[in-house]
Amino acid sequence: VVPAMTEFLGLFDSPTPPTMDGNHGPSWWRDVQSQQWRAYAGALASPGPGWTALTPLNRIEGASPSEAAAFHYVVETDIPPHAEADFNAWYDTEHLPGLARVPGTVLARRYRRDTGGPRYIACYDIQAPEVLERPEWLAIRHTPWSARVRPLFLNTRRLMHARVPPALT
Repeated sequence: VVPAMTEFLGLFDSPTPPTMDGNHGPSWWRDVQSQQWRAYAGALASPGPGWTALTPLNRIEGASPSEAAAFHYVVETDIPPHAEADFNAWYDTEHLPGLARVPGTVLARRYRRDTGGPRYIACYDIQAPEVLERPEWLAIRHTPWSARVRPLFLNTRRLMHARVPPALT
């Protein structure tokens, strides 16, 4: 299911959670290896500095939709223009649905950044980082189609974020 409206990604480098005067998504996430904070929000009247417009491409409920997602795994990448159609077909047909089916995955989403880069963002709300080590997850990452598409990734970043309790934001 592809959401219709523009969403916004907020990225902030700070030792404490940003204060946004009500302009925040339902969840803030903190990179487990840095001071970067990340949030997603629907329509913002005036997003302000730190917010980037995103076009939602896909949203798939995971195998564990009723569980709490304590972690948020993000893959950001660019892809050469000549490979974009195959890349998008792979992500929407095989990769995102396959990873969403892995036990411990709560929600899988894809976005296209309207400006800046990397252009494509895939997000997985998961119960624990160990979900990425499950045999089902690894199998989806190592299909023949994956082997053809993944070497074309450019400017790739893989980030793990921990959920920030609402009382801290």
